[in-house]
Amino acid sequence: IPMGNYVVTNTIALRPDTVLIALHPDQTQFDLLDRTPGFQGPGSPRPLLQTPPGGHNRVTGLGLFTNGINSRAVGALWMAGEDSLLDDVRFLGGHGTNGLNGTRLNPYNNTHTADPDIHRRWDAQYPSLWVLHGGGTFANIWTPDTFAQAGFYVSDTTSPGRVFELSSEHHVRNEIMLRNVTNWELDALQTEEESGESAHAYSIDIDHSHNITIANYHGYRVVRSYQPFPYAVRISHSYDIRFRNVHVDNNSSIAACDEQGQNCRQLVRAGKVGYADAIMDETFHNEVRDREFAWLDVTRKPALPKPDKPSPVLESGATVQKVSSGFFNISGGAADPAGNLYFVDPHFQRIYEWSPDTEDLTIVRDNPLDPVNLTFDNSGNLIVVSSGGMTETVYSFRPGTPENEITVLERQPAEPRPAISSAIPVDYWVNGDFSNTLNTSTYEYVTLDQMFRTKMSTRKPYQYVSPDRSVYIPANEVFVQGEPYFGSKWSDILMATGLVKAIPGETFYVTNEADEKTYSGKMNDDGTLSGLKVFAWQGGESLARDKAGNVYLAAGQIYVYNPYGKLIDVIRVPERPTHLVFGGRDHRTLFVLSHCSIYSVRTRSQGL
Repeated sequence: IPMGNYVVTNTIALRPDTVLIALHPDQTQFDLLDRTPGFQGPGSPRPLLQTPPGGHNRVTGLGLFTNGINSRAVGALWMAGEDSLLDDVRFLGGHGTNGLNGTRLNPYNNTHTADPDIHRRWDAQYPSLWVLHGGGTFANIWTPDTFAQAGFYVSDTTSPGRVFELSSEHHVRNEIMLRNVTNWELDALQTEEESGESAHAYSIDIDHSHNITIANYHGYRVVRSYQPFPYAVRISHSYDIRFRNVHVDNNSSIAACDEQGQNCRQLVRAGKVGYADAIMDETFHNEVRDREFAWLDVTRKPALPKPDKPSPVLESGATVQKVSSGFFNISGGAADPAGNLYFVDPHFQRIYEWSPDTEDLTIVRDNPLDPVNLTFDNSGNLIVVSSGGMTETVYSFRPGTPENEITVLERQPAEPRPAISSAIPVDYWVNGDFSNTLNTSTYEYVTLDQMFRTKMSTRKPYQYVSPDRSVYIPANEVFVQGEPYFGSKWSDILMATGLVKAIPGETFYVTNEADEKTYSGKMNDDGTLSGLKVFAWQGGESLARDKAGNVYLAAGQIYVYNPYGKLIDVIRVPERPTHLVFGGRDHRTLFVLSHCSIYSVRTRSQGL
């Protein structure tokens, strides 16, 4: 097939031995125009390309575009047999698609909530690639069509199938679906969920299937996501599902440049709203909260609960209790001097207070100021890090004062401050994506461990000092410069689940979830850390410490390590814990924030 755009008005039905060889999946396309007769309205699926049952077909180097207003359209209905091949094929639509005139189509309106043309409705077509009763080999497939129900759908087949390097992205409900499927292996899958269209999308949905292998799978949601979703992979009525090398995260890259638009660099951070769990088995109600692991076999037998042992860190008889719920996506917790918990629901721009004495929940502030993270100074002023404004915003107020009383803190050049505490994140995501990991002076590759140590030992150029000058918050250039991309700002003090106060000269703990490590080091008087060493070979989303030296790490559950880095307890929480704060009048109440709820549990030792 010579390069070009071929306008199609009817299904291209291949014979059992048809081979289609195109030269480039962007430059050689079969295209449906919007409102093509026969592809409109409710009705049975109608494919753009179709193979016959049991065919021996080969299709390579081709682009298939069903456009945005063809509700019956299927990009390819594949019914060919085990020895067929679909290779280097792109299903166009949505991101990265050129129109018939060669110009790039804009996938968004000005609020990123729909297509610019209101008639081109997301999630309004059948799946892009639908394997029905068929099998074969599927390699090098990109299917990012937001208009389709799913990017890759396999149903009602026992014919063996193999997938190598398939990327399914930006769908509203499902990326990859398996229904009544056996004898398939899917290698090197990647799914990506955008904030505008994919807030409620499953990465993989497996139903009534068995003898399935999923290996080297990467499922992620972009860093600008604003709403959590419970799990990446949903399994129901299925067994003999083998997972090998799973990586699920909330990760993306952005470009940051100087004022002249020069010296651009890629920055990578994890967000707060990744998938809460990697896998959920709806039949046996089992969940896998670990987001990175080497292997898992899903069998017919449900997992048996392990008997609880007496906890060495919890108060005798103490259990985890839910104290409040119904939030959108909370974080940024901090305790005031009386032990009351303050936290933020950024989507609704609300700051809350939970009093453990009265068990009351109070809205402290409800102003349109985009609060994200909180900390208190020694005088009881609440310091708020905000994501609002064209430049940086850090402000403070005293709880209980009129809501129009707000003090905006001005940034100051960084300098040593030996007499006061710094409030910094304890959770980071440093994995080296999109960065130059080759040291050009030595021509040696920089390890993730070295990258993290450099990050933590590098002084931030700015500081925000509290009104009583007892606490400061270090900040980097990205936070100061405002909105680099997609109307959002990414910075450590914004993307962290919370800030923790650190005293110069004392030991401080930080965790890198991407590299599965938690470190200890000495806090310096400029907000940096020195002498970092690996404390535990596990990374998480938050941590807290008690006066006995124990470290509580939120990593799917709460893992408790003694001062020597030995795991001594696991505190199980009904929802994934994302942030930990010690509070209560005696500072022996551990508050546990999940995305939507608050839990608490009493501990033997006071928290720091």
